[in-house]
Amino acid sequence: MYIFYRLVSNSKSKFWWWFLGGLALRFVLIFSFPTWSDDYARFLWDGELVSMSQNPYKETPENWVAENSESKTAYLDHLFRVMNSPAYYSVYPPSNQLIFWLGSIGANQDIKQGIITLRILLILGEIGVFWLLFSLLRDSHLGNKSVILYWFNPLVILEITGNLHFEGLVLAALLLSLWALKQSKLAASGAFWSLAIGIKILPLMLGPSLLGSSVFRKSKVFWVTSGLVLIALFSPLIWDGSWANLLESIRLYQGKFEFNASIYYLLREVGFWIKGYNTIAVLTKGLSMLTFASLVYLAWKKQPKTYSQLAGVWTLSYLIYLILQPVVHPWYIIPAFGLSLLTKMKSLGFWTFSVIFSYQAYGNPNNYENPWFLFLEYGIVALALIWDYKEGNFNFRTDTLAIHEK
Repeated sequence: MYIFYRLVSNSKSKFWWWFLGGLALRFVLIFSFPTWSDDYARFLWDGELVSMSQNPYKETPENWVAENSESKTAYLDHLFRVMNSPAYYSVYPPSNQLIFWLGSIGANQDIKQGIITLRILLILGEIGVFWLLFSLLRDSHLGNKSVILYWFNPLVILEITGNLHFEGLVLAALLLSLWALKQSKLAASGAFWSLAIGIKILPLMLGPSLLGSSVFRKSKVFWVTSGLVLIALFSPLIWDGSWANLLESIRLYQGKFEFNASIYYLLREVGFWIKGYNTIAVLTKGLSMLTFASLVYLAWKKQPKTYSQLAGVWTLSYLIYLILQPVVHPWYIIPAFGLSLLTKMKSLGFWTFSVIFSYQAYGNPNNYENPWFLFLEYGIVALALIWDYKEGNFNFRTDTLAIHEK
Protein backbone atom coordinates (compact mmCIF):
# COMPACT_ATOMS: atom_id res chain seq x y z
CA MET A 1 0.00 0.00 0.00
CA TYR A 2 2.90 2.33 0.83
CA ILE A 3 4.56 1.79 -2.56
CA PHE A 4 1.25 1.99 -4.42
CA TYR A 5 0.29 5.27 -2.78
CA ARG A 6 3.69 6.72 -3.59
CA LEU A 7 3.25 5.77 -7.27
CA VAL A 8 -0.28 7.08 -7.73
CA SER A 9 0.19 10.33 -5.83
CA ASN A 10 1.32 13.44 -7.61
CA SER A 11 2.39 16.91 -6.66
CA LYS A 12 -1.10 18.22 -7.38
CA SER A 13 -2.65 15.92 -4.77
CA LYS A 14 -4.06 17.80 -1.80
CA PHE A 15 -1.44 17.53 0.90
CA TRP A 16 -4.20 17.51 3.55
CA TRP A 17 -5.11 14.00 2.40
CA TRP A 18 -1.48 12.95 2.77
CA PHE A 19 -1.35 14.45 6.23
CA LEU A 20 -4.63 13.00 7.53
CA GLY A 21 -3.92 9.55 6.03
CA GLY A 22 -0.55 9.21 7.73
CA LEU A 23 -1.91 10.64 10.98
CA ALA A 24 -4.72 8.07 10.98
CA LEU A 25 -2.20 5.24 10.63
CA ARG A 26 -0.36 6.54 13.67
CA PHE A 27 -3.50 6.85 15.78
CA VAL A 28 -4.39 3.24 14.95
CA LEU A 29 -1.56 2.33 17.36
CA ILE A 30 -2.55 4.75 20.13
CA PHE A 31 -3.73 2.07 22.61
CA SER A 32 -1.25 -0.68 21.68
CA PHE A 33 1.62 -1.94 23.82
CA PRO A 34 5.09 -1.91 22.22
CA THR A 35 5.77 -5.50 21.14
CA TRP A 36 9.23 -5.31 19.56
CA SER A 37 10.91 -3.21 22.24
CA ASP A 38 10.70 -2.89 26.00
CA ASP A 39 12.62 0.40 26.15
CA TYR A 40 9.41 2.09 27.29
CA ALA A 41 9.88 0.53 30.73
CA ARG A 42 13.15 2.43 31.24
CA PHE A 43 11.59 5.62 29.89
CA LEU A 44 8.76 5.48 32.41
CA TRP A 45 11.11 4.34 35.21
CA ASP A 46 13.40 7.33 34.73
CA GLY A 47 10.40 9.65 34.47
CA GLU A 48 8.97 8.31 37.72
CA LEU A 49 12.26 8.92 39.55
CA VAL A 50 12.34 12.50 38.22
CA SER A 51 8.77 13.02 39.43
CA MET A 52 9.95 11.81 42.87
CA SER A 53 12.72 14.47 42.73
CA GLN A 54 15.38 11.76 42.43
CA ASN A 55 18.28 11.66 40.00
CA PRO A 56 17.92 8.80 37.46
CA TYR A 57 21.68 8.91 36.79
CA LYS A 58 22.84 8.39 40.37
CA GLU A 59 21.86 4.73 40.79
CA THR A 60 21.14 1.74 38.60
CA PRO A 61 17.58 0.41 38.94
CA GLU A 62 18.94 -2.67 40.73
CA ASN A 63 20.69 -0.52 43.33
CA TRP A 64 17.69 1.77 43.69
CA VAL A 65 15.36 -1.15 44.38
CA ALA A 66 17.79 -2.59 46.94
CA GLU A 67 18.17 0.71 48.80
CA ASN A 68 14.67 2.19 48.49
CA SER A 69 12.33 -0.64 49.33
CA GLU A 70 10.07 1.74 51.28
CA SER A 71 9.55 3.90 48.16
CA LYS A 72 8.84 1.02 45.79
CA THR A 73 5.31 0.80 44.38
CA ALA A 74 3.51 -1.86 42.35
CA TYR A 75 3.95 0.40 39.32
CA LEU A 76 7.74 0.64 39.75
CA ASP A 77 7.94 -3.07 40.49
CA HIS A 78 6.21 -3.88 37.20
CA LEU A 79 8.50 -1.54 35.28
CA PHE A 80 11.56 -3.10 36.93
CA ARG A 81 10.49 -6.63 36.01
CA VAL A 82 10.10 -5.86 32.28
CA MET A 83 13.13 -3.57 32.03
CA ASN A 84 15.98 -4.77 29.78
CA SER A 85 18.85 -2.93 31.48
CA PRO A 86 18.34 -2.83 35.28
CA ALA A 87 22.10 -3.13 35.94
CA TYR A 88 23.03 -0.04 33.89
CA TYR A 89 22.87 3.67 34.62
CA SER A 90 20.49 5.64 32.43
CA VAL A 91 21.94 6.40 29.00
CA TYR A 92 19.37 9.05 28.06
CA PRO A 93 20.31 12.78 28.12
CA PRO A 94 18.50 15.28 30.37
CA SER A 95 16.21 16.52 27.57
CA ASN A 96 14.88 12.98 27.23
CA GLN A 97 14.37 12.84 31.00
CA LEU A 98 12.07 15.84 30.73
CA ILE A 99 9.92 13.95 28.22
CA PHE A 100 10.00 10.85 30.45
CA TRP A 101 8.82 13.03 33.34
CA LEU A 102 5.84 14.18 31.26
CA GLY A 103 5.13 10.53 30.51
CA SER A 104 5.23 9.75 34.21
CA ILE A 105 2.78 12.54 34.99
CA GLY A 106 0.41 11.21 32.33
CA ALA A 107 0.88 7.66 33.60
CA ASN A 108 -0.34 8.39 37.12
CA GLN A 109 0.97 4.96 38.23
CA ASP A 110 -0.55 3.19 35.20
CA ILE A 111 1.76 1.82 32.51
CA LYS A 112 -0.79 1.94 29.70
CA GLN A 113 -1.56 5.60 30.40
CA GLY A 114 2.18 6.34 30.44
CA ILE A 115 2.62 4.67 27.07
CA ILE A 116 -0.28 6.64 25.60
CA THR A 117 1.18 9.90 26.95
CA LEU A 118 4.61 9.22 25.42
CA ARG A 119 2.94 8.19 22.18
CA ILE A 120 0.97 11.42 21.92
CA LEU A 121 4.15 13.44 22.48
CA LEU A 122 5.91 11.47 19.74
CA ILE A 123 2.99 11.91 17.34
CA LEU A 124 3.18 15.68 17.91
CA GLY A 125 6.85 15.45 16.95
CA GLU A 126 5.89 13.49 13.83
CA ILE A 127 3.44 16.22 12.84
CA GLY A 128 6.33 18.65 13.09
CA VAL A 129 8.49 16.43 10.87
CA PHE A 130 5.74 16.31 8.22
CA TRP A 131 5.38 20.08 8.03
CA LEU A 132 9.11 20.72 8.10
CA LEU A 133 9.77 18.22 5.31
CA PHE A 134 6.88 19.64 3.32
CA SER A 135 8.20 23.18 3.75
CA LEU A 136 11.81 22.31 2.90
CA LEU A 137 10.85 20.18 -0.10
CA ARG A 138 8.34 22.69 -1.47
CA ASP A 139 11.06 25.16 -2.41
CA SER A 140 13.54 22.58 -3.69
CA HIS A 141 13.93 20.98 -7.11
CA LEU A 142 12.90 17.62 -5.62
CA GLY A 143 9.21 18.43 -5.16
CA ASN A 144 7.15 17.92 -2.03
CA LYS A 145 5.88 14.51 -3.12
CA SER A 146 8.84 12.93 -1.33
CA VAL A 147 7.21 13.70 2.02
CA ILE A 148 5.02 10.65 1.37
CA LEU A 149 8.08 8.44 1.60
CA TYR A 150 8.45 9.40 5.25
CA TRP A 151 4.86 9.95 6.29
CA PHE A 152 3.61 6.52 5.18
CA ASN A 153 6.80 4.55 5.79
CA PRO A 154 5.96 1.37 7.79
CA LEU A 155 9.27 1.36 9.68
CA VAL A 156 8.80 4.98 10.75
CA ILE A 157 5.23 4.41 11.93
CA LEU A 158 5.97 1.17 13.80
CA GLU A 159 9.20 2.26 15.47
CA ILE A 160 8.31 5.80 16.50
CA THR A 161 4.60 5.61 17.20
CA GLY A 162 4.40 1.88 17.89
CA ASN A 163 7.61 1.17 19.81
CA LEU A 164 8.10 4.65 21.29
CA HIS A 165 11.55 5.55 20.01
CA PHE A 166 12.70 9.15 19.99
CA GLU A 167 14.55 9.31 16.68
CA GLY A 168 11.55 11.15 15.24
CA LEU A 169 12.14 14.00 17.69
CA VAL A 170 15.83 14.02 16.76
CA LEU A 171 14.86 14.33 13.11
CA ALA A 172 12.42 17.14 13.94
CA ALA A 173 15.18 19.09 15.70
CA LEU A 174 17.63 18.56 12.82
CA LEU A 175 15.01 19.65 10.28
CA LEU A 176 14.31 22.73 12.39
CA SER A 177 18.04 23.48 12.25
CA LEU A 178 17.98 23.22 8.45
CA TRP A 179 14.79 25.27 8.24
CA ALA A 180 16.43 28.02 10.32
CA LEU A 181 19.43 27.93 7.97
CA LYS A 182 17.08 28.36 5.06
CA GLN A 183 15.81 31.50 6.78
CA SER A 184 19.43 32.61 7.38
CA LYS A 185 18.88 32.43 11.15
CA LEU A 186 22.14 30.88 12.26
CA ALA A 187 21.57 31.42 15.97
CA ALA A 188 18.30 29.49 15.85
CA SER A 189 19.94 26.81 13.69
CA GLY A 190 22.64 26.28 16.30
CA ALA A 191 20.06 26.08 19.08
CA PHE A 192 18.05 23.40 17.27
CA TRP A 193 21.19 21.38 16.48
CA SER A 194 22.05 21.45 20.19
CA LEU A 195 18.48 20.40 21.00
CA ALA A 196 18.93 17.34 18.77
CA ILE A 197 22.08 16.49 20.74
CA GLY A 198 20.13 16.95 23.96
CA ILE A 199 17.61 14.32 22.86
CA LYS A 200 20.15 11.82 21.52
CA ILE A 201 23.86 12.56 21.86
CA LEU A 202 24.58 11.07 18.43
CA PRO A 203 23.94 14.30 16.39
CA LEU A 204 27.12 15.64 17.99
CA MET A 205 28.94 13.71 15.24
CA LEU A 206 27.58 16.26 12.74
CA GLY A 207 29.94 18.87 14.16
CA PRO A 208 32.74 18.22 11.61
CA SER A 209 30.34 18.91 8.74
CA LEU A 210 29.57 22.32 10.25
CA LEU A 211 33.24 23.10 10.82
CA GLY A 212 33.93 22.06 7.23
CA SER A 213 31.66 24.77 5.89
CA SER A 214 32.88 28.35 5.71
CA VAL A 215 29.33 29.53 6.38
CA PHE A 216 29.31 28.01 9.87
CA ARG A 217 33.01 28.01 10.68
CA LYS A 218 33.08 31.80 10.63
CA SER A 219 29.77 32.31 12.40
CA LYS A 220 30.34 33.27 16.04
CA VAL A 221 26.62 33.53 16.71
CA PHE A 222 26.09 29.91 15.60
CA TRP A 223 28.74 28.45 17.90
CA VAL A 224 28.02 30.70 20.86
CA THR A 225 24.31 29.87 20.72
CA SER A 226 25.02 26.16 20.26
CA GLY A 227 27.40 26.15 23.20
CA LEU A 228 25.04 28.01 25.52
CA VAL A 229 22.12 25.71 24.69
CA LEU A 230 24.27 22.61 25.21
CA ILE A 231 25.45 23.91 28.58
CA ALA A 232 21.86 24.61 29.60
CA LEU A 233 20.65 21.17 28.47
CA PHE A 234 23.45 19.17 30.10
CA SER A 235 23.97 21.29 33.21
CA PRO A 236 21.98 18.85 35.40
CA LEU A 237 24.73 16.29 34.76
CA ILE A 238 27.47 18.70 35.85
CA TRP A 239 26.02 19.83 39.17
CA ASP A 240 26.32 16.48 40.96
CA GLY A 241 28.81 14.59 38.79
CA SER A 242 26.16 12.43 37.07
CA TRP A 243 27.99 12.83 33.76
CA ALA A 244 30.43 10.09 34.83
CA ASN A 245 27.63 7.52 35.15
CA LEU A 246 26.16 8.55 31.79
CA LEU A 247 29.55 8.18 30.10
CA GLU A 248 30.03 4.80 31.74
CA SER A 249 26.73 3.55 30.31
CA ILE A 250 27.65 4.83 26.85
CA ARG A 251 31.06 3.16 27.08
CA LEU A 252 29.55 -0.17 28.16
CA TYR A 253 26.94 0.05 25.43
CA GLN A 254 29.59 0.68 22.78
CA GLY A 255 31.89 -2.09 24.01
CA LYS A 256 29.50 -4.90 24.89
CA PHE A 257 26.43 -5.09 22.66
CA GLU A 258 26.12 -6.38 19.09
CA PHE A 259 23.11 -6.37 16.79
CA ASN A 260 22.41 -6.15 13.06
CA ALA A 261 25.94 -4.96 12.20
CA SER A 262 27.63 -5.19 8.80
CA ILE A 263 31.33 -4.28 8.61
CA TYR A 264 31.75 -5.01 12.31
CA TYR A 265 30.47 -8.59 11.94
CA LEU A 266 32.89 -9.26 9.09
CA LEU A 267 35.82 -7.92 11.12
CA ARG A 268 34.67 -9.87 14.16
CA GLU A 269 34.91 -13.10 12.18
CA VAL A 270 38.46 -12.17 11.17
CA GLY A 271 39.21 -11.56 14.85
CA PHE A 272 37.87 -15.00 15.78
CA TRP A 273 40.07 -16.53 13.10
CA ILE A 274 43.21 -14.72 14.26
CA LYS A 275 42.73 -14.47 18.03
CA GLY A 276 40.24 -17.23 18.76
CA TYR A 277 37.88 -14.98 20.74
CA ASN A 278 35.59 -11.98 20.29
CA THR A 279 37.75 -8.88 19.78
CA ILE A 280 34.88 -6.44 20.36
CA ALA A 281 36.91 -4.23 22.74
CA VAL A 282 39.55 -3.56 20.09
CA LEU A 283 37.15 -3.43 17.15
CA THR A 284 34.79 -0.88 18.66
CA LYS A 285 37.65 1.50 19.44
CA GLY A 286 39.17 1.06 15.99
CA LEU A 287 35.85 1.54 14.22
CA SER A 288 35.07 4.60 16.34
CA MET A 289 38.36 6.19 15.27
CA LEU A 290 37.69 5.23 11.65
CA THR A 291 34.21 6.77 11.89
CA PHE A 292 35.58 10.03 13.25
CA ALA A 293 38.32 10.19 10.62
CA SER A 294 35.76 9.50 7.88
CA LEU A 295 33.46 12.25 9.11
CA VAL A 296 36.32 14.76 9.18
CA TYR A 297 37.36 13.75 5.64
CA LEU A 298 33.75 13.99 4.43
CA ALA A 299 33.41 17.48 5.86
CA TRP A 300 36.67 18.58 4.24
CA LYS A 301 35.74 16.99 0.91
CA LYS A 302 32.16 18.29 0.62
CA GLN A 303 32.34 21.65 2.43
CA PRO A 304 28.55 22.29 2.26
CA LYS A 305 27.45 25.79 1.37
CA THR A 306 23.66 25.36 1.11
CA TYR A 307 21.16 23.91 3.51
CA SER A 308 20.33 21.06 1.11
CA GLN A 309 24.03 20.27 0.67
CA LEU A 310 24.31 20.19 4.45
CA ALA A 311 21.39 17.74 4.57
CA GLY A 312 23.30 15.53 2.15
CA VAL A 313 26.48 15.62 4.23
CA TRP A 314 24.48 14.88 7.37
CA THR A 315 22.89 11.91 5.62
CA LEU A 316 26.28 10.55 4.58
CA SER A 317 27.60 11.12 8.10
CA TYR A 318 24.80 9.00 9.53
CA LEU A 319 25.36 6.41 6.81
CA ILE A 320 29.06 6.09 7.65
CA TYR A 321 28.23 5.76 11.35
CA LEU A 322 25.58 3.09 10.79
CA ILE A 323 27.73 0.99 8.45
CA LEU A 324 30.62 0.89 10.94
CA GLN A 325 28.70 0.40 14.19
CA PRO A 326 28.34 -2.91 16.12
CA VAL A 327 24.72 -2.09 17.07
CA VAL A 328 22.24 -0.97 14.41
CA HIS A 329 18.71 -1.14 15.74
CA PRO A 330 16.13 -0.49 13.01
CA TRP A 331 15.02 2.85 14.47
CA TYR A 332 18.57 4.22 14.25
CA ILE A 333 18.06 4.62 10.49
CA ILE A 334 15.10 7.00 10.75
CA PRO A 335 16.95 10.36 11.14
CA ALA A 336 19.25 9.51 8.22
CA PHE A 337 16.29 8.44 6.11
CA GLY A 338 14.36 11.64 6.83
CA LEU A 339 17.38 13.80 5.96
CA SER A 340 18.00 11.81 2.77
CA LEU A 341 14.61 12.92 1.42
CA LEU A 342 16.13 16.39 1.00
CA THR A 343 18.65 14.85 -1.42
CA LYS A 344 18.52 12.50 -4.39
CA MET A 345 19.83 9.56 -2.37
CA LYS A 346 17.61 6.46 -2.44
CA SER A 347 19.69 3.96 -0.43
CA LEU A 348 18.31 4.97 2.99
CA GLY A 349 14.79 4.41 1.71
CA PHE A 350 15.70 0.90 0.60
CA TRP A 351 17.30 0.30 4.00
CA THR A 352 14.04 1.16 5.79
CA PHE A 353 12.63 -1.83 3.90
CA SER A 354 15.48 -4.30 4.21
CA VAL A 355 16.14 -3.59 7.91
CA ILE A 356 12.80 -5.27 8.61
CA PHE A 357 14.66 -8.57 8.13
CA SER A 358 16.63 -7.86 11.31
CA TYR A 359 13.42 -8.47 13.30
CA GLN A 360 13.98 -12.16 12.56
CA ALA A 361 16.20 -12.22 15.67
CA TYR A 362 13.20 -11.39 17.87
CA GLY A 363 11.54 -14.66 16.88
CA ASN A 364 13.64 -16.87 19.16
CA PRO A 365 14.46 -16.74 22.90
CA ASN A 366 18.19 -16.13 22.40
CA ASN A 367 17.76 -13.42 19.75
CA TYR A 368 19.89 -15.46 17.35
CA GLU A 369 20.62 -13.57 14.13
CA ASN A 370 20.42 -15.74 11.03
CA PRO A 371 23.33 -14.79 8.72
CA TRP A 372 21.16 -15.29 5.63
CA PHE A 373 18.82 -12.53 6.73
CA LEU A 374 21.80 -10.27 7.36
CA PHE A 375 23.13 -11.01 3.86
CA LEU A 376 19.70 -10.24 2.42
CA GLU A 377 19.37 -6.95 4.32
CA TYR A 378 22.83 -5.62 3.57
CA GLY A 379 22.85 -7.03 0.04
CA ILE A 380 19.89 -4.77 -0.74
CA VAL A 381 21.63 -1.84 0.95
CA ALA A 382 24.85 -2.47 -1.00
CA LEU A 383 23.01 -2.57 -4.33
CA ALA A 384 21.17 0.65 -3.44
CA LEU A 385 24.45 2.36 -2.51
CA ILE A 386 25.99 1.30 -5.83
CA TRP A 387 22.95 2.69 -7.64
CA ASP A 388 23.21 6.00 -5.78
CA TYR A 389 26.92 6.19 -6.58
CA LYS A 390 26.46 5.51 -10.29
CA GLU A 391 23.61 8.01 -10.50
CA GLY A 392 25.79 10.67 -8.86
CA ASN A 393 23.40 11.03 -5.93
CA PHE A 394 26.28 11.49 -3.49
CA ASN A 395 27.21 14.74 -5.22
CA PHE A 396 25.35 17.77 -3.92
CA ARG A 397 26.41 20.36 -6.46
CA THR A 398 23.04 21.04 -8.10
CA ASP A 399 21.68 23.05 -5.18
CA THR A 400 21.04 26.72 -5.69
CA LEU A 401 19.65 27.86 -2.35
CA ALA A 402 22.68 29.37 -0.62
CA ILE A 403 22.88 30.33 3.02
CA HIS A 404 23.72 33.92 3.84
CA GLU A 405 24.36 34.99 7.39
CA LYS A 406 22.26 37.93 8.58
